[in-house]
Amino acid sequence: MLKIGDFSKLSRISIRMLRYYDEIGLLVPEYIDEFTGYRYYNEAQLLLANRINCLRNMGFGLSVITEILKIYNDTRALKEYLILKHAELKEQAEKISSQMQILETSIKRLEKEDNIMEYNVILKEIPQRYVASLRNTIPSYDKEGMLWEQMMKEIASLKVQFANPCNFTAIFYDKEYNEHDPDVEIQVSVQGNFQNTKNVVFKTVPSELIAYTTFKGSYDQITAVNQVVANWIRDNGYVFNGAMFNIYHVGPWQTQNPDEFVTEICFPVKKR
Repeated sequence: MLKIGDFSKLSRISIRMLRYYDEIGLLVPEYIDEFTGYRYYNEAQLLLANRINCLRNMGFGLSVITEILKIYNDTRALKEYLILKHAELKEQAEKISSQMQILETSIKRLEKEDNIMEYNVILKEIPQRYVASLRNTIPSYDKEGMLWEQMMKEIASLKVQFANPCNFTAIFYDKEYNEHDPDVEIQVSVQGNFQNTKNVVFKTVPSELIAYTTFKGSYDQITAVNQVVANWIRDNGYVFNGAMFNIYHVGPWQTQNPDEFVTEICFPVKKR
């Protein structure tokens, strides 16, 4: 029999943790002196301690380790736990690697440009959503309001309830800047299911990975913002994966002061 101090040294588990393992039933002493309260361990329990250390080093939490130890001698079941943990850690490693790359490129660009953090580019996945959609060509980009007016007129009688968030979105399909007749689709997230109108289509839009940044103020900034996002995409190992779009959180229909506009510039992306 080993005293708790000796068992701690041999197992490389602190006395504090051994007491905690006892409390949760993970590694219970072979014998506890009822008069002194001293804990004593059997030398054979070093094998169990080693298994616990090994599983902890793999990244398993104590609650999961408790479950694994119950099936430890079942090779197939144990392998399934290890495969799942491997996949989880691989995903975490890829995420950390991506975060490291973003940090490194931001640091490098900060060394060249003092104002790089004026627009903060973020990667996120927009979930699937159900939208009212209207796509058409318009005389010029600043005439986008024509589409919104047309949509609102056509869906007014349907008593459509907007989702929360409703995400008023404009998607720009042209592969280059068009001074005349740009191809634009507008979307707004809605709740429920509706029949299409003459020009408005109700549809489910799949989730997508985007690089985006949000800015406040007039749309005169869009070119500069686009450049920042495009540079971020290039520097961080992504490529464009669809038409860019804007989400209008605060727009002309809410305020006439351009300084109060809040716009999200979004580029669908995928890993290079």
